[in-house]
Amino acid sequence: MQQTTAIHKDTNRLNTIDALRGLVMIIMALDHVRDFYSYTAFRVTDVQQTSVAFFATRWVTHICAPTFVFLSGVSVYLYSKKVGDLRKTSLFLFTRGLWLVIVEIFIISFILTQGYQMTLLEVIWAIGCSMILLSALIWLPRWLQLFLSLAMIAGHNALPPVGQVTDSNMLIAFLHNFPFFIARPPVLVAYTIVPWVGVMLLGYCIGSWFTYPREKRNALFLRAGLSALILFAVLRYSNVYGDPFPWSTQDRGSIYTVLSFMNVTKSPPSLLFLSITLGIACLLLVLLDKASPSLQKILVTYGRVPLFFFVMHLAVISCTSWLWTYLSFGKAVNLSFTPSKDWPSGYQPDLWRAYIVWVLLVGLFYFPCYWYGQYKAKSKLHLLSYL
Repeated sequence: MQQTTAIHKDTNRLNTIDALRGLVMIIMALDHVRDFYSYTAFRVTDVQQTSVAFFATRWVTHICAPTFVFLSGVSVYLYSKKVGDLRKTSLFLFTRGLWLVIVEIFIISFILTQGYQMTLLEVIWAIGCSMILLSALIWLPRWLQLFLSLAMIAGHNALPPVGQVTDSNMLIAFLHNFPFFIARPPVLVAYTIVPWVGVMLLGYCIGSWFTYPREKRNALFLRAGLSALILFAVLRYSNVYGDPFPWSTQDRGSIYTVLSFMNVTKSPPSLLFLSITLGIACLLLVLLDKASPSLQKILVTYGRVPLFFFVMHLAVISCTSWLWTYLSFGKAVNLSFTPSKDWPSGYQPDLWRAYIVWVLLVGLFYFPCYWYGQYKAKSKLHLLSYL
C-alpha cells in the first residue's frame, strides 16, 4: 500500500511519461500532415528516389509508434499498482483493447479514407490487440513476461514472412507479416500484432522502474537507451541479423549510404527498428525528466489526452485537406489513397506546406487538449478512462 501511494503522489515521474507521450504525439502529427498535404509518388524512405529532407521528415516519426506502445505498457503497470487488483486490470485491458479496435475500424478508417473506402488496421488496432493479449499475459510470472517480450522483439525476424496471404494462413499473417491487403471486404492490414505486443509487454515489465528513486530510474533508462543504440549500431553494421533489408553503399553519395544504414523496417517492426527507436525513447525519458516545468507543461497537455488528440487531429487533417484540394485543383483528392496517375496535374509535394500546416495544427489543438485534460481529470465518469 505504501508503494502504491508513493507512485500516486510522485507526479514528476508521471509527468515525464505524459511529456514523452505528448512529444511523440506532436511528432506523429507531422507524418499524418505529410500524408495528406505532401504525399509522394515514391516511398519517402526509398534511398534510390527520396531526398534527405523527405527521408528525415519520415524517419523522425518512426519513434512514435514504438514509444507510444511501450508507454502504454508502462501505464498499465502503474494502473495495476494503483488499483491493486490484477483481475480489475485485466478486465480493463480487455475492454479498452476491444474499444480501440472498434475505434480503428469504424471511426479512424472512415476519417483517413474520407468515406470508408476500405478498413484500415493500423497503430490503434495494434495497440488494441496488444492490450487484449496483455490482459492474459499479466497473469504470468514476471520472468516469463520479460522472456516472452524479448523473444517477440528479438526473435521474430528469424521467422519467414507469410508471402501470399490466403484463407489458410491468414491468422499467421495477422500475427506476423509485412503489410497485406484483403480484397473482400477491402482491408489493409498495415500493422500485424507481433512484435507490438512484445513492446507493450516490455513496457509493462519495465514499469517497475518508475517505482524507484529518480536518480536510480534515470540511470537505468540511460544504460538501457545506450545499450539499445549500441546493439543497433553493431548489428546494423554487420548486416547479419535484425532487419530483412541490409544497408548498402549508395551511388548517389555518402549521405545516402548513411540513409541506407538508418533505413530499418517498421512493418512489422524489426529488431533494429525497435532497438534504435526505443533506445532513443529511453534517453528522452531521462532528458524530459530534467526538462523545464514550462516545457513539460506544454508536452503533458497533449500527452494526457492521447486518443482525443489522435482522433481529432486526424479528422481536422482529413477535412482541411479535402477542402484544400477542392479549392486548389477543382476536385477533392485524398492523395494517400488515390493512385498518383489520377492526381491533379498541378499538384506537387511540398514539405514547406506540410510543416506550416503541422505547426498550425499543433497550436490549434493546445487549448482543446488542455480543456479536455482538465475536464477528464476532474470528472468521475468512468467512461472517460476509455477516451
